[in-house]
Amino acid sequence: MAKSSGLNTRRALARATAAALTAALVATGASSAVASDAPVPSASKAPLDVKSSDASKFGTADVQGAPFNGLYGMTSGGDLYSYGLDGYGGLTSRSSSGWISPDTKFVTQVDHNADGESDGNWLVVDGELRYLKWDTTGSTLIGKGWGIYDRLLSAGNLGGAGADDLIARDKSGVLWLYLGYGNGTLTKRYRVGGGWNAYTHLAGKGDLTGDGKDDIVAKDKSGVLWLYKGTGNYKAPFTSRTRIGGGWNTYNNLVTVGDIDYDDITDLIARNTNGALYLYKGTGNAAAPYKSPVKIGSGGWNTYRILF
Repeated sequence: MAKSSGLNTRRALARATAAALTAALVATGASSAVASDAPVPSASKAPLDVKSSDASKFGTADVQGAPFNGLYGMTSGGDLYSYGLDGYGGLTSRSSSGWISPDTKFVTQVDHNADGESDGNWLVVDGELRYLKWDTTGSTLIGKGWGIYDRLLSAGNLGGAGADDLIARDKSGVLWLYLGYGNGTLTKRYRVGGGWNAYTHLAGKGDLTGDGKDDIVAKDKSGVLWLYKGTGNYKAPFTSRTRIGGGWNTYNNLVTVGDIDYDDITDLIARNTNGALYLYKGTGNAAAPYKSPVKIGSGGWNTYRILF
């Protein structure tokens, strides 16, 4: 298959994914028109260089590589907007995607069947963990008492089974792992370890190092980004941390939804304090997991209280 055919296949899949994302949550009747001052993606400069040997992987939605999902933004008023993948390593224009309670503390996408696409979201509202499946009109209560956590993230399959799992940090700095059953429900929690209140941000969705195990990154208060390689063992899900680099305090948000540029390697999205959005393309190399940043959003992204 020629490169152009592979690229067209990926573009079509990106459009289909964006359409699914747009229709996923309960509509509010609000217009999907984008205001002139709304956050918008930067213009893409060049198409991706797609290898012909990779193109066949993207003929269906069953992606056998890094996960890929659109990006969501939630405003302080609870309005949701989605951005699909444009097939060029960037994002499409935003679409209105419904509304959730402004009291929502965390939202994170979850993949239950390891097909590379999220099936729904875990969210914490008023101290309750709820599961919201795509294309449904209501959420399911999973558990109460989740107000004890100040960080929450579904970073992929960390425990070794097929479904995505959930990590949560309590206010004393202890990180906990909940294994996913593949239907929105969770096992009891397992203690990962203490001292995680050294970090202001946690991010991850897929494999960063090329070993087939899902990893996370963590930004500390001094602006240093650290890599925690996944082990696939729920009893000890991460190896010791390794330093990626400093200067990350220029960013006030880090989020990973998977592979943005369709090279089968998980990427990182970072929002700076001025509201611009940058893409750090993954390398698959643990010694240097990211390439230099590429600007994919020209400004206004600080309007979102939560990115997921």
